[in-house]
Amino acid sequence: MTDIEEKERLQKFMAGAGVASRRHSEEMIAGGRVRVNGQIVREPGFKVGGADRVEVDGLTVARRREFDYLMLHKPVGVISSARDDRGRRTVVQLLGREFGGRRLYPVGRLDFDTSGLMLLTNDGEMTYKLTHPRFEAEKTYLAWTPSLISAGQLRRLAGGVRLEDGMTAPARARLVSRAENISLIEITIHEGRNRQVRRMLEAVGLETRRLKRIAFGPLTLERDLTPGGYRLLRGEEITALRRVTEGRAL
Repeated sequence: MTDIEEKERLQKFMAGAGVASRRHSEEMIAGGRVRVNGQIVREPGFKVGGADRVEVDGLTVARRREFDYLMLHKPVGVISSARDDRGRRTVVQLLGREFGGRRLYPVGRLDFDTSGLMLLTNDGEMTYKLTHPRFEAEKTYLAWTPSLISAGQLRRLAGGVRLEDGMTAPARARLVSRAENISLIEITIHEGRNRQVRRMLEAVGLETRRLKRIAFGPLTLERDLTPGGYRLLRGEEITALRRVTEGRAL
């Protein structure tokens, strides 16, 4: 293999090293925080190879060979990011000392007032693939609404609804239970728009009283994983996640 073939885009190298997701790495590059062989590089398309020295904020970056993958049950009232400028508690701050210095990042986001399954990892390449629309990683939610949902509303959710930022893709929606003017709905989407499920329900005339994500790709939130709790993924779960994007590399 030649030197040219061994080189890769700088943001992909950074993601593979566990610095950040590929998208966040691009922002760090544009912000002048990355040097290659002592020189600031601001072009995300810049290519690096094994002989190049990459530094981020003055610290040398080496490609990781092993990564950490966590399943976390995000509580309501916690920010789904690594840090928050307003000083609110983040999902990373829920982790114990054993993960204190590992620079784990959330895979995608959940709203402040939404609970449920989140993934955290320092595998930036997997983060990129699981959050990119091209790979269509499914997310399943339970939504409680103080309304008696109709069959027509379910069909509209399943077929896609028009939001201010365009039509949503078709989804899967079903009624789980209905009692005392409370409907429990299960809805599965593969897009990642801001507050998408809440906006979809609002678009068909439904208020969201509570929202919880119960599945991400092949992973399902375990009942005994209480809010704020987390655990390492098992080997077969990591393999299942990789299969979601197998053969679809950008």
